[in-house]
Amino acid sequence: MEKVLLEMKHITKTFPGVKALDDVNLKVAGGEIHALVGENGAGKSTLMNVLSGVYPHGSYQGEIFYQGGLCRFHTIRDSESRGIVIIHQELALIPYMTIGENMFLGNERGRSGKINWNETYAQAEELLLTVGLKESPRTLIKDIGVGKQQLAEIAKALAKQARLLILDEPTASLNEAESGALLELLLHFKRQGLTSILISHKLNEIASVADKITILRDGAVIETLDKKQDLITEDRIIRGMVGRELSDRFPGRGNRRVGAVRMEVRNWTVFHPLYPERRVVDDVSFTVRRGEVLGISGLMGAGRTELFMSIFGKSYGEAVSGSLFLEGRRVRLNSVRDAILHKLAYVTEDRKGNGLILKNSIRVNTTLANLGAVSRWGVIDRDREYGAANHYREKLNIKCPGVDRQVGNLSGGNQQKVLLAKWMFADPDILILDEPTRGIDVGSKYEIYCIINRLAEEGKSVILISSELPEVLAMSDRIYVMNEGRIVGELSGGEATQEAVMARILSGERGEQNGKD
Repeated sequence: MEKVLLEMKHITKTFPGVKALDDVNLKVAGGEIHALVGENGAGKSTLMNVLSGVYPHGSYQGEIFYQGGLCRFHTIRDSESRGIVIIHQELALIPYMTIGENMFLGNERGRSGKINWNETYAQAEELLLTVGLKESPRTLIKDIGVGKQQLAEIAKALAKQARLLILDEPTASLNEAESGALLELLLHFKRQGLTSILISHKLNEIASVADKITILRDGAVIETLDKKQDLITEDRIIRGMVGRELSDRFPGRGNRRVGAVRMEVRNWTVFHPLYPERRVVDDVSFTVRRGEVLGISGLMGAGRTELFMSIFGKSYGEAVSGSLFLEGRRVRLNSVRDAILHKLAYVTEDRKGNGLILKNSIRVNTTLANLGAVSRWGVIDRDREYGAANHYREKLNIKCPGVDRQVGNLSGGNQQKVLLAKWMFADPDILILDEPTRGIDVGSKYEIYCIINRLAEEGKSVILISSELPEVLAMSDRIYVMNEGRIVGELSGGEATQEAVMARILSGERGEQNGKD
C-alpha cells in the first residue's frame, strides 16, 4: 500500500464573489508524480497556494496533513521549512544576479551575518550538476535562456532540501527539447524518492509522466485517475476537464478568402540591443495577404518574436534595416504609435508583463490601445468606455462578473481574451499574435482559435507565432519556418506537416519558397 505523504481535506477558499475551491480533497503518495489538470480558473494554482502558505492558514477552510502531521502554514517560509517548495509559472529570479546568488537568496550560506561565497558557489555548482545545467554558478541569470532558468529554479528548490516539489506550468515557455529534458529530470527525481506535483496544460506531457492525475473543474475535484488502474489518454483527460467529449481540438478554417498582398517585408535585419555585434534577424523577406492566417514556426530563439517586435514600431533591437510595404506603399514605423496608426497590432507573448495592466479593470485594459475612440477633447467618456468593454466581453465570451473586474483576478484564458479585445478595439488590419494560447487550457484555446478564424473571415491578416506545431499546422494558410534569425522555408497549409517543418529547421539552410504570390 502506498504511503500518503500529503493529504488535503475539505479545502474551501473564497474570494469576493467567487468560490475558488469547493470542498477539495487531495491525496499524494510519497515518491510519485501527481498531476493537477483543469481549465483556467478551475482552482489548481489556488489549491497549491493554499498548500504552500501563499494563502495563509485562517484564510481558507479545511485541513492539511503532511508526513502524518497537521500543518498550519502562515507563510511560504513555513512550508519551505518542511520541504514543500513551489516553483511558480512566473520565475522568481533576479536577472542581474548570478545563478548562485539567486539559488541561495533568502537561504544564504554563512555565519554571523556574513555570506560565505566559496561555500555558496561550491554548493551551487553541485546542485546545478544534479539538474543537468552545465553553466557556471557565477553566470548572470539574464545571460541564460528560459529553459536554463527553469533548471536554475529547480536547483534553487533542491537547495531548500525539497521533499515535495510543486511545479506550476514548468514547460509553458520551453521548446520541445527543453520540455523533454525537464520531464526526464522529474522522472529521475522520482526514482530518487522525491515527490512532485505537476500543473500543466500540455496533456501529452501529463499523460506520459504522471502516476496519478487529479482533475479539477469549477473549484471541485471531478476525479483522480491512476495509471495503474486507468487507461490515461489526452481525450480521457479532456473529457474530465470540460465535462464532455471534445471531438476536434481545432475548428475548421471556414470560408476564408485569401486576397492580395497587404504587407511585404524585404531584407529585414535587426541587431541585439545589448550586444550590437549580434545579428538577431538576418535579411528576412516575406509577405502577408488579406484574410490570411500566416503561421510562423521555429524553435525557441529562432528570432520570431524579435522580428515582429522590430516591425511593430521598432519595439525591439538596434540598427533595424530593411523595407516595409503596406498596401504596396513603403512606410517607416518608428514608434508603436506609428504602427497602431498604420493599422498594426501586436499581441505580446507576455500578457502579464507587457500586455495588460493587471491592477486595472477589464474596462480600462480593453480601451488602452485606442483611447481616442472613447474620449472627447482629451477626456474619457465613461459611457463609451463601458460600451466598448461590454461589447468585447460578449463578443469574446470573457467570463467575469462585470467589466470593472480587475484583470489580475481573471483566469489565464480570460486574461488572454482581454488582451485580444484590447487590440481588436484598435481595429487593426494586421494582427500579430505571439504565442496566443500559451499557458491556457484546451477549452479556452478552442475559443481563441474560433476568434482567429473569425478575424480572417472578416478580411483581417493574422500572423500566428507559435511554438506548438499542431497549432500552426491546423490554423495556418501558409507557414514560414525560422531558424537562427533567418527564414529557412515556406510551406502552404496543404503541404505542411510536422516532419516538413522540422526538416527545414534542422537543415539550417534557406529553403525554396514554395508559396506563390
